[in-house]
Parts: sequence; structure tokens; C-alpha cells
Amino acid sequence: MHTLPQLTRRAAILAGGLAVLAGCTSGEDDAMPGMDHGSAHGQASDSGSGAGSDGTSGHGSDHGGAHAGHAMAGGPAPEGIAEAADPTYPVGTEVVLTADHMPGMKGAEATITGAFTTTTYAVSYTPTDGGAPVTDQKWVVHEELENPGAAPLPDGTEVVLLAEHMPGMKGATATIDSSTQETVYMVDVDADGMTMTNHKWVVESEMQPVG
Repeated sequence: MHTLPQLTRRAAILAGGLAVLAGCTSGEDDAMPGMDHGSAHGQASDSGSGAGSDGTSGHGSDHGGAHAGHAMAGGPAPEGIAEAADPTYPVGTEVVLTADHMPGMKGAEATITGAFTTTTYAVSYTPTDGGAPVTDQKWVVHEELENPGAAPLPDGTEVVLLAEHMPGMKGATATIDSSTQETVYMVDVDADGMTMTNHKWVVESEMQPVG
């Protein structure tokens, strides 16, 4: 027959054993989340790597040209611009472009959708949307400048752009790099896998007759 002190000692030993067992179990439970976290981290890294590959691929596609953000539909000619009275290439004429403003443009066939008499400028500017500075952007016509005064404006003149050819262009402060008095045209053209209507702008020296 066990005495009370013996029972007390055995109860204490049993309680101690249970505490040790609970501690071991707790340690295993703590370790498992760590393993899961490591596994999840590895999956996240793999996922990140995949996203990086896709991002690079997407960027490569977008990086197809400096005009990757160019609007596909150019819209109407700006208000106040004068139509050319007797253009070399009337509306509807098929031409071959020699301009290389964007990938796929040089050598592409295009259809004239407008011919105008004005001063046309190449400009450099920093987009208002935080994009990288743009240099020698071709082209912007005099009627796409804010309160420009009389044309032509001399090289080096600072102007504010009203054109919306590219993201961040409208409202940007620009510097005129050069200008031309050639007839300037709007065209429909397929370039770099993109169909553009009323593309602005191509000057006369940047095109030639088909054939």
C-alpha cells in the first residue's frame, strides 16, 4: 500500500514528465511554421523569378520603340491649321515612308489623310508624367503650341506643348531644336505591328511615291 508521500512524489514526477513532453511538442510546432515559412519563401522567390521573367518579356515588348506609348488614333488636325492648297501628295495618295520615328515605320506604306501648310518643329521636353526626357521629338506643328505668337519660332525657344501624341506630352515645357516649312502630313500606317490612323506628323521629305 502506497503512503501519501509516495503518491505525492509520483504525481510530481508524472507532472514533470508531462511538462517535458509538452515542451517538446511545442518545440516541434514552432519548428514546423519555420519550415513552412522557408518553403513559402522559396515559392515566393520562385514566383518572383517568374514574374521577373514575364516583366522582362513585357518590357521588351513595350520597349519595341521610343513611340511605344503613341496613340493608335491620332484624331483630327489641330484647330487653326491651314490645309495645303496643292500638296505633292493629296489626301488618299499611297506613299512609302522614309522616316524612322519609330520601329517599323521606315519603308512602310502609308495613306495620306491630311496635308497642311505650317511650321513644323522638332522639340525636346520632359514629360509631365515623370517619364524620361525626350530629345528631338518629331514632330509638333505651330498650332500645337500654347500661345506661340508668329511663326516660325527660332531654335532654342521655350514653348508649352498642347499636343497629345505621347503620354506626358500635353502641358510639358519644351525647347525647339529645329523647324521646317515643308508640307506636313497626317497618315494612316501599319508600323511595328500597330495600325495607326491620322498619325501626326510626317513631313514631305520623309516620304516618297509608291514604286
